Amino acid sequence: MSKRNSQANKAAARERLRAERERQAKREKTRRQILVGLSIVAVLAIAGGVGWGVMEMNKPSHWDAAKDEKNVTAPKNTSGENGTTVVIGKSTAKKTLELYEDSRCPVCGTFEQAIGETLHKDVDAGKYKVKYVGATFIDNATNGEGSKNALSALGAALDVSPEAFLDYKYALYSTKFHPEESDDKFKKDSYLIEIANTVDALKDNKTFQKNVEDGTFDAWAMKMSEAFDKSGVQGTPTLMMDGKKITAAGSENSPMTVEEFTAAVDAALKG
Repeated sequence: MSKRNSQANKAAARERLRAERERQAKREKTRRQILVGLSIVAVLAIAGGVGWGVMEMNKPSHWDAAKDEKNVTAPKNTSGENGTTVVIGKSTAKKTLELYEDSRCPVCGTFEQAIGETLHKDVDAGKYKVKYVGATFIDNATNGEGSKNALSALGAALDVSPEAFLDYKYALYSTKFHPEESDDKFKKDSYLIEIANTVDALKDNKTFQKNVEDGTFDAWAMKMSEAFDKSGVQGTPTLMMDGKKITAAGSENSPMTVEEFTAAVDAALKG
């Protein structure tokens, strides 16, 4: 091989090596650009996700929104501001028994299971009227929804009739359906409707069911809960008449038997 050919070959080899290095450099630059781009996308996605998460966390819950609702739909058979005055009974009854309850309250369940039927008979007989005030403090303590949802469903029952309201309330507190305080079962519309189907006036009542599922009276339930908070009552069940708390004889607690209840209410009616 001539010296000239040898030099030409070496030059060609150097050119090929240079060209290959340029191609590798371009590939590496492209790879870095892609990685940087993907990193930016990932950061933006994470930032967007965090931002969305923060927005969702700060977004008012359904019940918070219901609480702030200005146009409150109140059930029929109510009166007062936002329909939060619920008084049931004959107009001829001279006195009114105030009853404060939380739908998830286990002691309210015991009270209703023992005395609910007697209370209903007294109201039907015109012995006294009953003013119902619903609370939701158990939800507040447990981050639940059942007290609020059940109160809204009670509003849907009241919209049907006062009798449907009393019967439905009694069913909610029954041994068959009333859950443990730790079980937020009343938050499920389907369960509230299942209970309603044991009440004649509400069985397969499409209007009632729609109002429960649509949350028609959710804002009303929140206003009722506010009325309880403003009442000064500290626990449930609480009974009052003429501004005085009704308790079992010799006790600071609400009467929990028919005998205690009848004696305490009769004394209050005379007082």
